[in-house]
Amino acid sequence: MKSLKTPVIKVLIAAALSLGAVGAGHAQTAATAPTAANPAPVAAPVEAPVAVPAAADAASPAGDATYVPMKPTPGVGQPVDRGIDFQPQVSPIGEQAYWFNHVMLLPIITIISLFVLGLLLWVIFRYRARANPVPSKTTHNTFIEIVWTAIPVLILAVIAVPSIRLLAAQYEPPKKDALTIKVTGYQWYWGYAYPDQGIGEYVSKMLTKEQADAAGEPHQLAVDNRMVVPVGRQVKLIVTGADVIHSFAVPAFWTKMDAVPGRANETTFTANKVGVYYGQCSELCGVDHGYMPIAVEVLPVDKWEAWVRSKGGNPNGPVVETAAATTVSAPAAAPAAIPAAKN
Repeated sequence: MKSLKTPVIKVLIAAALSLGAVGAGHAQTAATAPTAANPAPVAAPVEAPVAVPAAADAASPAGDATYVPMKPTPGVGQPVDRGIDFQPQVSPIGEQAYWFNHVMLLPIITIISLFVLGLLLWVIFRYRARANPVPSKTTHNTFIEIVWTAIPVLILAVIAVPSIRLLAAQYEPPKKDALTIKVTGYQWYWGYAYPDQGIGEYVSKMLTKEQADAAGEPHQLAVDNRMVVPVGRQVKLIVTGADVIHSFAVPAFWTKMDAVPGRANETTFTANKVGVYYGQCSELCGVDHGYMPIAVEVLPVDKWEAWVRSKGGNPNGPVVETAAATTVSAPAAAPAAIPAAKN
């Protein structure tokens, strides 16, 4: 009897302890359960990451929408009816050349031409047959020979100074920050590439008369893809030809350079006025020579940068890695073997 009661007592004690543990667990759960007096703790909101403005996607439609081709100004950068003067110049070289022609050369040429015309008229009237029945036998005059030799030499010497200065300015090396554009002449259209901005070559072809009229541009000068440059920045043109000799010429910039196959000719210009300026191939290059016009659009810097992005390029030029990032540490040289001393 004693042996039977002992296990029963142990079982009852174990059950009581188990019930007590369960009750304590329920009590703890009830204490932590949300009630009106003990609301559930609110988790602190996770701070949303700050949106970092992404770089403008060069090929995105938004980038394309920021560039709108400029409308040309009638009579500016293009020929005019019954025009007898140079086009208004919008580059420093062009302004210098325009001054040299109009202020220096034209007055000298006009004076010389009128003087020679006066001499001819005087000779015709003074030495006509009726006034001189017996012709003069004078053959030369030393003083006159000296005068008409010395005066032209002095005139040419005076003209040479600004002429050489203008010529030197046209061939000055470009600045380091000049915008480089590769220009290629084809039969019969032009190709432009911007290597520093990462813009590959695109072609520029003449619009039809209907397309030019719809765009409000002059016929046989309007193109589908213009060369686009920023105002006030020097532009370096690397000009070449793909098949025959062409010539890149824009009168308003006083720019003309032959495009020779197998050669890379260089010229520069700086457009200091916003607008659209037209030119033509100026070297007879085949049957459609007259149908390869040039159109250069000069934009403010911010709009030019938008155009570069619309073409998939980088307005700031190529990203140059720092030397520290690209330097590879050279492996340590193995110690030179020291010959063992002869024993």
